[in-house]
Amino acid sequence: MQVYIWKGINAAGKEITAEMEADSEEQVIAALRRRKLKIISVRKKPAELRLPFGRGGSVSVKDLAIFTRQFSTMINAGLPLDQCLNILSKQAEKESFQKAIAKINQEVEKGSTLAEALAKFKNIFNDLYINMVKAGEAGGILDQILHRLALFLEKSDQLRRKVFAAMMYPVVITFVAIGATSFMLLFIIPIFATMFAGFGAKLPLPTRIVVFMADVLRGYWWLILSIIAGVFLALRAYKKTDQGEKVLDGLKLKAPVFGDIIKKIAVARFTRTLGTLLNSGVPIIEGLIVTSKTTGNRVIGDAILSARISISEGQTIAAPLEKTRVFPPMVIQMIEVGEQTGNLDEMLNKVADFYDDEVDTAVSGIMSILEPIIIVALGVLIGGMVIAMYLPLFDIIKVAGGSK
Repeated sequence: MQVYIWKGINAAGKEITAEMEADSEEQVIAALRRRKLKIISVRKKPAELRLPFGRGGSVSVKDLAIFTRQFSTMINAGLPLDQCLNILSKQAEKESFQKAIAKINQEVEKGSTLAEALAKFKNIFNDLYINMVKAGEAGGILDQILHRLALFLEKSDQLRRKVFAAMMYPVVITFVAIGATSFMLLFIIPIFATMFAGFGAKLPLPTRIVVFMADVLRGYWWLILSIIAGVFLALRAYKKTDQGEKVLDGLKLKAPVFGDIIKKIAVARFTRTLGTLLNSGVPIIEGLIVTSKTTGNRVIGDAILSARISISEGQTIAAPLEKTRVFPPMVIQMIEVGEQTGNLDEMLNKVADFYDDEVDTAVSGIMSILEPIIIVALGVLIGGMVIAMYLPLFDIIKVAGGSK
């Protein structure tokens, strides 16, 4: 099967561009004709070039943002495209990125458009990036588009860093707690257990529980690790299936406390991505297709795609999005106002800014609650184990004191 990129006009007179898998170009044309579409063009999707990542590792969002901003500045200064790419390939810090930019430059020199060249490196440049560059080239405003892309990438990276930084503390503390507990159960508790075994007296219940936990961990640590690894691999494999992705992403949205944050992050991504695409001249239908892949959640992505079908039939954007029952009422109202005033892209970016702040506030609030909870839980866990080990000693002291 080969992937074909087709462009056509629907019954409403709107231009649509999408991809289709087929055995031949004739098969694609036949399928489009059955859908009553006027065909403009059908071509094979360019092969995607992937560079083996050697020294330098993968390209981060920050690397891409720096590249995009520098690229925008050079284009705005009037430098030829090939010269810009040549300079940027030498300035990139990571060797893998240097090679990718050099290959892109070679494709451009062969006659490919910049968008077509970037499309061969989808491990670095996603559909959002490629579609915006394509719109910029078509409209002769590539420098402006790259500037908007740089702003978009910087804001996306800023949001990701905020969430990552906030989540690092509880994750680190949790691993410390697991490590400390495992160390005590594996090395400290057995020493006490051996000592208590010589007394012959019945141990208190808390002590017996802790000793039992230590025996289980020492005797079956391999089985416990195997079960944890098995569950992790099973979930990862299930996540890769169509049904599994829908179910797990749906559960994420319903998770207590964190589900609300996940939804806000997805809404922020959706509104900022669609707003940036519309502002760059990308058609709304094509923008929704791209946006559905960037939300980070399959349930919300599917809701956007279902809305796209209604919009292609002539409806407004707000109405079908409201029917999905996924987006908050405030988002729907803002989109509706944007449509009525003709400033949808601007309104979407305002919604994105609002939800970025909402995510920041929500994450900070949760962390302020989680920190004392984690500290207390850690203290109770470690302290409880220590007390359980000293309880028999108190009994021994009492017996020894009474026998005098």
